[in-house]
Amino acid sequence: MSGVVVIMPRRFEDKRGFFSESWNRRELANQGFDFDFVQDNHSVSTHTGTVRGLHVQSPPYGQCKLVRCGRGRFLDVAVDIRVGSPTYGQWSSEILSFENGRQVLIPAGFLHGFVTREPETEIIYKTTNYYAPAHDLAVRFDDPDIGIDWGIDPLAAIISDNDAAARSFRGFKSPFKYEG
Repeated sequence: MSGVVVIMPRRFEDKRGFFSESWNRRELANQGFDFDFVQDNHSVSTHTGTVRGLHVQSPPYGQCKLVRCGRGRFLDVAVDIRVGSPTYGQWSSEILSFENGRQVLIPAGFLHGFVTREPETEIIYKTTNYYAPAHDLAVRFDDPDIGIDWGIDPLAAIISDNDAAARSFRGFKSPFKYEG
C-alpha cells in the first residue's frame, strides 16, 4: 500500500543474544524517511485476541508511527484514509513479532489497529506528535465496508468500551488529504 513501509532493522547476534538499532535517524533519513519522533508508547495486551483500534489523530495532531513488537506476536493493520488517495479505504497488514524483528512505519492519514496473536504481547511505537485526546478518532475494527481479515471471530475480540462505540467507516469524514 502506498505510504506504509515495512522496515527490517539488522540484528547482530552472538552467543549472548542480539543487538539491534530499532531507530537510527541518519540511516532512515538516507532512505528518505526523516521524522521527528516526540513520544514513545508501550502497550501490553494480556490476552490473545485483544484488538486495539482503529484509531487516528486528526490534524494538526496527526501522527506518523513506527510500530514494533517487544514480546509476543500481533497483526498490525493500517487503513488509508487520505481523501483522493488511489488506495483510500484499503487496508494492509503485517505480522510483527519479537522473533521476526519487523517494524511498520505508518504515515499520518492512516487508521491504525492491531490484534494480539499471543498472550502478554508488548507493542512499542514511536509517534511524531503528542497524544491529543480531543483529536482522537476511531472507526470500528470490524466495519464491513473496510473488510479487514483480523484472523479472529470479531464477536470473540477483546475490545475497549471506546472501541465498541466507534463509528462506521461509511459515516466517517476523513480530515486527511492525499498529496501524491
